[in-house]
Order: sequence, then structure tokens, then C-alpha cells
Amino acid sequence: MQSCFTLIYKGLIIGVLVSVPVGPVGLLCIQRTLYKGRWYGFSSGLGAAFSDFLYAIIVCTSMGIVGGFIEKNRLLLQILGSILLIVFSIYAFLNSPFKSLEKTEIGISSYSQNILSVFLLSFSNPFVVFLYISLFNSFGFLAGESLYVTIMGAFCVFMGNLLWWFVITYLVSKLHGIFNIQRLYILNRTISIVIMSLAFGIIAYSFIH
Repeated sequence: MQSCFTLIYKGLIIGVLVSVPVGPVGLLCIQRTLYKGRWYGFSSGLGAAFSDFLYAIIVCTSMGIVGGFIEKNRLLLQILGSILLIVFSIYAFLNSPFKSLEKTEIGISSYSQNILSVFLLSFSNPFVVFLYISLFNSFGFLAGESLYVTIMGAFCVFMGNLLWWFVITYLVSKLHGIFNIQRLYILNRTISIVIMSLAFGIIAYSFIH
């Protein structure tokens, strides 16, 4: 069983890593922060975080059911999960998230509608399930844990999501003058490289230990 500290810090890291790629939802959050204020942008991130939380519970519960298999094949699953992260990073590096941004921007009149609209937009992309599976396997997170620990782990991931959106909306609101398309391209590619480097590091660590 993982310690409380391990559960918290791994959950927070995974939550942040799921949120950081600058896809359409991330750009929508940044756009609304720039044009409608920080808390409006944060409410967009909150909608995405609720969606990710539901997917995290689904993945956590599923992994709990097959916990024995995961324990027996931890090394293989960590390597496969890291390879999927590398593939995801390459995809994020090569593809522009700006293509679908115009389609996602709709007229919103309240915070609750804003949260709901982004929740539905984010939940319609089940790709995050595979990203969670990759991260959980790479970090050895919640393998064979009880239902209570599994739910707590999913909540820690949710808090990591919120931490990212809280920080990014703060930075965008304070540094709005430097956020242009070219710099967002650079940010997106930098994040992709960081995630790819992390995946290679996990593979190396798996073989060493």
C-alpha cells in the first residue's frame, strides 16, 4: 500500500501532467482569461478538471479490479505506459491545437454555463483515458489499492488539475501582454518535450531498478 505522502505527490503530479498540454481546452481557458478575466478563465479550467476527475475515477476503479495483474507485470506496463506518453508527446508536438479553437468558443453568460460547456467539451474527448492509463502505469500509481485509497488518489489527481489551472490563469492574467500565438506554440512544444523526457526517464529508471 502506498503511503499518504506518496499518494498525494504522485496524484498531484499526474493531475498537472494531464492538464499541461496546450490543447483546445487549454487555449480556451487562456483565451477566456485574457478577454473575460482570471476567474472566468479558471471556471473553464474547473469544467475540464471535473471531466478529468470522472475519467480518473473510471481508470482508478478499473485498475483496482485488475490490480493483481498490474503488480505482476509492473515493469512491462511502466515501459508500455511510457511509450504511450512518448507517442502522445510527439503528437502534441507536431499538431497545432489552434485548429479547433474557433469551434470551441461559444457565447457564455455565466460561470455555471461556462463550467458546463467546458466540461462537455472535455468529456467528449476520451483520449484522456489512455493518457491516465499511461501515467498511472508509468508512476506505479494505485495498483491493487482499496476502493477508499483509489477514490482518494483520484481526488489528488483532481487537485493537481485545479493547481495547474489556478497557476496558469494567474500567470496569464499577470503576463497577458506576452501571450501571443507564437509564444503559445513554443509553450506547447516545450511541454511536449518535457513530457517526452519524463517518459524516457521513467523507462531508464525501470531498467535500472
